Amino acid sequence: MMTIHVVLVNPPYPPACYQHPPSLPLGLAYLGAVLKEGGVEVNVLDAQALKLNNRQIEDRIAEIKPDIVGITSTTLTYKSALEVTKIAKEACPKCITVVGGCHVTFWDENALQESPSLDIVVRREGEQTLLELTKKIESHEHFGDVLGITYRDSNGGIHRNPDRPYLEDLDSLPYPAYDLFPLENYRVVRRIQYPIQMSRGCTFNCNYCSTVRMHGGIFRVREPKKVVDEIEFLNKKYGADYFFFVDDNFTLNPAKTKVFLDELTKRKLRIEWDCQGRVDASKELWSDMKKSGCQLVLFGVESGCKEILEAMGKQASLEQTRTAFKLGRKAGLLRIASVIFGFPGETKASIEETIKFIHDLDPDGILYNIATPYPGTPLYDYVTKMGWPKVTDWSRYDCYTPVFETPELKLDDLRDIREKAYRKFYLRPKFIFRMMLKGNAYGYSQLKISFTLLLRSLGIRP
Repeated sequence: MMTIHVVLVNPPYPPACYQHPPSLPLGLAYLGAVLKEGGVEVNVLDAQALKLNNRQIEDRIAEIKPDIVGITSTTLTYKSALEVTKIAKEACPKCITVVGGCHVTFWDENALQESPSLDIVVRREGEQTLLELTKKIESHEHFGDVLGITYRDSNGGIHRNPDRPYLEDLDSLPYPAYDLFPLENYRVVRRIQYPIQMSRGCTFNCNYCSTVRMHGGIFRVREPKKVVDEIEFLNKKYGADYFFFVDDNFTLNPAKTKVFLDELTKRKLRIEWDCQGRVDASKELWSDMKKSGCQLVLFGVESGCKEILEAMGKQASLEQTRTAFKLGRKAGLLRIASVIFGFPGETKASIEETIKFIHDLDPDGILYNIATPYPGTPLYDYVTKMGWPKVTDWSRYDCYTPVFETPELKLDDLRDIREKAYRKFYLRPKFIFRMMLKGNAYGYSQLKISFTLLLRSLGIRP
């Protein structure tokens, strides 16, 4: 009996946007693992890692002849995802096209209206939904009762089924199917960074973030020992020695985080890892994190202005941020500050306040982002209501390009402020000397940024 065949696609970056070094898409790896466990034949085409153009994607799909083509997308790659549905239909006219991810979760009916070649949208977390959908298609059953999908019927009508409840037991998922991916293509500075996840969901409700809308307001955490089991498995099978936790709030449950750190330290695995964390994490964790192999923490600082933090719904104080950066430095961790410029209510004065605050924190690196109104966020609803968007091309929604302006800040203001803020931070002799002393891959990467900004300031490169 023929087995149903699914191709999962990570679409190309839009040509005009900044293209990050490719990182393994963990969501597709989980989908692939769940489908394989369910007896489904699966291939993955990561167009970003393989540098595939549309013609090459079409040739691969034509060669495989899948029954289903499933495409993931962010807001930035939404248009690319719709283009893949079109070329999938051209390559394999009888295939069913499915798109999932955070953007289409909140843009589902619009997506189906905008793309005649799109058949089904999978909303929110997709593992159980895609497996059930695949099994229905395999047995030629109607999938109209599958929770968590929005689809087009044979008459062109669009139907939105109820949401699927979130998966409570994350440990019931198989390990991500890394064997489906071209692992060597994710190597950056001689190392492959393996994504790993300990939790989903968020108990906070920041106005610029879609996490709580995508993964729910209940914080679901895996058993720490099982996370370490996965790390050990990857270390032995693939030689993985460098991991990045994709969790938005790695330290949100201090008790479980402590169990994880102790277990990781006990096993004496020769690994290093990075994570993202809030500044209100328990102070007892920092030294234990370093001891267990943690190298770097990306902190969501967002602003150095109390009023802007409150407008963002951040629920973190400036004093907590100062404390977190002091404790992180004391523990020997690299501390990266992620900042947002241009949130509604922001002024040039409040941005200057933030820049001064960041310099006082003296982090080991910064990310100066531009407030970007992603569908599914209160920020998007508010900006749209006010009529502020100036850019409606989703391919420009990269957190670096201003797409809306307020009475206080115009698009050109934000571009200029961001560029000058980067130069002010990265061209400091103190910072450059510190990175030279590190003499490692991280120090090299930061010096490269400093050199690029120097050339740009001299007009030698754009």
